[in-house]
Amino acid sequence: MRSVELLVPAGSLDILKTAVVYGADAVYIGGEAFGLRAKAKNFSLEEMREGVSFAHRRGVKVYVTANIFAHNDDLPEVESYFEELKTVGMDALIISDPGVFEIARRILPETDVHISTQANNTNYGTYRFWHGLGAKRVVAARELSLREIGQLREQIPGDMEIECFVHGAMCIAYSGRCLLSNYFAGRDANHGECTHPCRWNYAVAEETRPGEYLPLYENERGTFLFNSKDLCMIGYIPEMIGAGIDSFKIEGRMKHALYVATVTRTYRRAIDDFLQGEDIYRRNLEWYKQEIGKCTRREFTTGFYFGKPGAESQIYANSTYIKDYVYLGSIESTAEPGGGWLEQKNKFSVGETVEIMKPDGRNLEAVVRAIYDEDGRSQESAPHARQRVRVDLGTELEPFDLLRRRDG
Repeated sequence: MRSVELLVPAGSLDILKTAVVYGADAVYIGGEAFGLRAKAKNFSLEEMREGVSFAHRRGVKVYVTANIFAHNDDLPEVESYFEELKTVGMDALIISDPGVFEIARRILPETDVHISTQANNTNYGTYRFWHGLGAKRVVAARELSLREIGQLREQIPGDMEIECFVHGAMCIAYSGRCLLSNYFAGRDANHGECTHPCRWNYAVAEETRPGEYLPLYENERGTFLFNSKDLCMIGYIPEMIGAGIDSFKIEGRMKHALYVATVTRTYRRAIDDFLQGEDIYRRNLEWYKQEIGKCTRREFTTGFYFGKPGAESQIYANSTYIKDYVYLGSIESTAEPGGGWLEQKNKFSVGETVEIMKPDGRNLEAVVRAIYDEDGRSQESAPHARQRVRVDLGTELEPFDLLRRRDG
């Protein structure tokens, strides 16, 4: 059996640290240029170096995305950027564009290159092509089934790695190469500026009646024609491993720490349980499903893995998320007795019951006994976003414990 990597997104340095602590084998991040998530916080070179150092001390790899489709004017800047990346020490670059690939191989010859899903990697010939040029890994197109991935594994060199998405948002465009954002908003999704028009409400126009728009109604809010459910393969870990996949990739460089921690911890345990024995995995399957449902999400689908998805893979009635739990904050440092410091993310109050989410898999309920500001003054609630407060929960806390509260 091939070893399996759990690859987790991080949109900021704090979230990178959360991903590492909650069980990632590798983390992928974006710099301030040439990635496909321009609206993420992304990393400065100094933050990259700090993140790589933090991860490497804990045996975790870091991959940097540079997966735009470059235009002529981009290439000189790509060269300069890759020169700067020499000081970072990342383990691999994630690239889509052959021109950018050539620059990476020339300037960073010792750094592994992974070929992004944006490059439309749908067959074993493509994998062999990139392997011949020196790529270590290719990210499979999301349009592939597990049967096709298994066939692909049989036809490519043994040292060629296959990476596949296992969880997160699905893009309506083929291999993620969307033109809608550019057309409607003038913002190029293939340059990292997607405005997510697949989540918008649409109407129909009949060609002989220009300017007359006929609304489509699933409900009173309209119909969302292109709004896919989120991918979730937590119930199919044996099938994913059996197909010969080397890296399980979680989507979400725009997500907050609670999402990253919840999904990472759940898949970490599911993978480890299966590697101990499939009976252990099957026994804990309901726990995985319950936990994965505690982060902000849409309804779930298995995407293309078991064949082409039908109408049931779309969400026609709305474009909103399901949010069963509210993220309150992450413990930065401890305070005695039974307390800790955090930067508040959502309002909570004295007397409320919250859940402490720990990296080792435990979920502990606790009542908020007291809240103090940085000057030591007591307050009944923490209503101000990003206020740094000290909380007393009457139980031992540790750095990176996350606090969440059931919503409603």
